[in-house]
Amino acid sequence: MTTHPDVTTAAEPVPSPQPAPAATVAGPPRKTVRTASWYALALLISSVMVLPVLWMITIALKGHSAVFQVPPRLLPDEFHFENFIDGPKAIHFPRLLLNSLVITGLSVMGGVMTSMMAGYALSRLRFPGRKVWFYVFVGSMMLPPVVGIIPLFQLFKDIGWYDTWLPLIVPAWLGGNPLFIFLARQYFLSVPYSIDEAAKVDGAGHVRIFFSVMLPITRPAWITMAILAFQFSWNDYLNPLIYLYSSEKWPLSVGMASFVSGFAGQTPDWNLYMAANLLYMLPPLAVFFVAQRYFIQGLSALGTVNQR
Repeated sequence: MTTHPDVTTAAEPVPSPQPAPAATVAGPPRKTVRTASWYALALLISSVMVLPVLWMITIALKGHSAVFQVPPRLLPDEFHFENFIDGPKAIHFPRLLLNSLVITGLSVMGGVMTSMMAGYALSRLRFPGRKVWFYVFVGSMMLPPVVGIIPLFQLFKDIGWYDTWLPLIVPAWLGGNPLFIFLARQYFLSVPYSIDEAAKVDGAGHVRIFFSVMLPITRPAWITMAILAFQFSWNDYLNPLIYLYSSEKWPLSVGMASFVSGFAGQTPDWNLYMAANLLYMLPPLAVFFVAQRYFIQGLSALGTVNQR
């Protein structure tokens, strides 16, 4: 008879229940803190630009004596909305506004159109020296504009263009802006060449391709250039000051400067000046806000260009 040793099993200890951890209050998510920090930083940076505009508005709504009140007050005791009538009236604002619209409109049309044509030629056509011409255009951007003031003034005076709008308009129709030519070429390079080939199969030439195919495709590019050209021409002060002698031909940029300098020997009416200056700022702001979507698209597309 075989005997088996007794097998004794030790009882395993039963773990005692642990107390539940105390509930902790979860802090804000890290993403929320990061987003709030970026908004706070953006608000701080934007305040540097917004506060001067707010101060301009409050001066435009004050009386002449309240402008120099110490300590200065942000909100005036009385709102003088008549400043927006008296200020423009002091510099013949409607006439100067019409001058600015004509000069700026023609300059924008010529500068954008010729720049797009030059950009199309440098990116889609094959001709000797294409890259050399492109480097010449880009290199001319490195020259300060004041270098050509004296020779251009002598040239325009010799051909009888002094005291006319022609020196402010015609150069835009003869090559445009080197920066715009660079932007146009870079944007055209992002358009596939298969589109040109398909249009040529249908019998279209370069003129038809440019106006019927390329301009609709590159709308963000030339709208971006139109916004920049409008800003440059509208705010141009030096060139009209050099070439225009008659005050009835001045644009608003020169008229606004004469508003202050015309009060020699006495304190300028800063409230009237600020009221007229706010009206002077409205057209470029309106153009930008209306076309800002295309402006952002045009600039963002430059980073996705395929060089060929």
